Amino acid sequence: MTLWTPDPTFYPSPRDAREAPPETRAYIAAFDRKGERPDALAVLDTETGQVIGWTDLPNKGDELHHFGWNACSSALCPYAPHPHVERRYLIVPGLRSSRIYVYDTKDRVSPELVKVIEPEELGKRAGYSRPHTVHCGPEGLYVSALGGYGDEGPGGIAVLDHTSFNVLGRWEVDRGPQYLAYDFWWHINHDVLVTSEWGTPSMIEDGVVGELLLGRKYGHKLHFWDLRKRRHLQEVDLGDQYQMPLELRPAHDPTQKYGFVGVVTSVEDLSASVWLWHEEGGKWAVRKVIDIPAEPAPVESLPEVLKPFGAVPPLVTDIALSVDDQKLYVSAWGTGEIKQFDVSDPFKPVETGSLRIGGIVGRTPHPAAPQALAGGPQMVEVSRDGERVYLTNSLYGAWDDQFYPDGVGAWAAKINTDGFTFDERFFPHGEDFRGLRPHQVRLQGGDASSDSYCYP
Repeated sequence: MTLWTPDPTFYPSPRDAREAPPETRAYIAAFDRKGERPDALAVLDTETGQVIGWTDLPNKGDELHHFGWNACSSALCPYAPHPHVERRYLIVPGLRSSRIYVYDTKDRVSPELVKVIEPEELGKRAGYSRPHTVHCGPEGLYVSALGGYGDEGPGGIAVLDHTSFNVLGRWEVDRGPQYLAYDFWWHINHDVLVTSEWGTPSMIEDGVVGELLLGRKYGHKLHFWDLRKRRHLQEVDLGDQYQMPLELRPAHDPTQKYGFVGVVTSVEDLSASVWLWHEEGGKWAVRKVIDIPAEPAPVESLPEVLKPFGAVPPLVTDIALSVDDQKLYVSAWGTGEIKQFDVSDPFKPVETGSLRIGGIVGRTPHPAAPQALAGGPQMVEVSRDGERVYLTNSLYGAWDDQFYPDGVGAWAAKINTDGFTFDERFFPHGEDFRGLRPHQVRLQGGDASSDSYCYP
């Protein structure tokens, strides 16, 4: 008789996940802005920051973005169990090429390519292009996409098989008024899925379009869905001045029904913000709980896109919630700041820490190296035990070029949350990334934004 035992990196509850052993490897997606050479997956030693593994992709011009694991702790959920799968494969989307790559990480340092899903398969079977974010969840792998098969909208979610990685089809049965897409997550025990909005491919691929931003045409809504029935339930508008609600971070505790979303900017004052979604009177509601103002700056020190405003916007492009739901980390890519908030009361966050690195004007160096840095805290990831925070500095090729026209550089950093200080041993930068720009980090065995849990 065959006895199936779940992957040891699957945890039934967030409490169990916090007791997991520390990660020893970090996987980073890095891309070539010019598209003249392949993008790559870099593997870092999390103690030293040294690059210990490297895998070039087989094609050029992919622009790797938000990748994820093929399976995670949701495989232990009782209504859709997959205890025989392993957290083994990285599912890696190319945002510009619409390809999706599958890489095997088992028993090897440098990931090995095992499958390529071409744009035609994604388009013909699911009706989507520009794959963006990957989550492992009930009944399969979920991949959000910004565009339809004809490049523009509507964007949405495609579902892939857990083991064959074949595209099964479009997730939505009834999308209601939803058209723009970006991130998605869920309250898995409550059959609720949440999606956010950015823009269609033509709205983002050449950078921020000033007319669209000032015209309030980028996304500004959240959408709530029935996860099982795959039907749209409710649309909540943050207000069209709040442009681009991007990253979604629901509570890890599966008994809770709230979460946070970061908003890139307000067209009224260039501030950024974080909002809380929650239930209120049987409906979903949102509330702004964190406001981060723009910082005045000399016009001559600003890139062209910001000169008319005379200020640096924070540009909150990522947020991360610790597995115990106590700390929220907010990256302000424009001002070069990473903030820590106590969110034990999610309605009343309290700022408990702040560090500067990079920034459009500040160019704050890392303590391990004296040189001024471009870029800023962009993608942020938290270890399962909540003791380490990882940062990468590139947002998206065309947007990098607009806000850092003299070059965004390449670097990653680690923060020790005990004392909230940079780890001076961990600072891969420059040629460590072989001329590529690092965008996102995933941690060996999972991290704070990889897993959802079905037991409290």
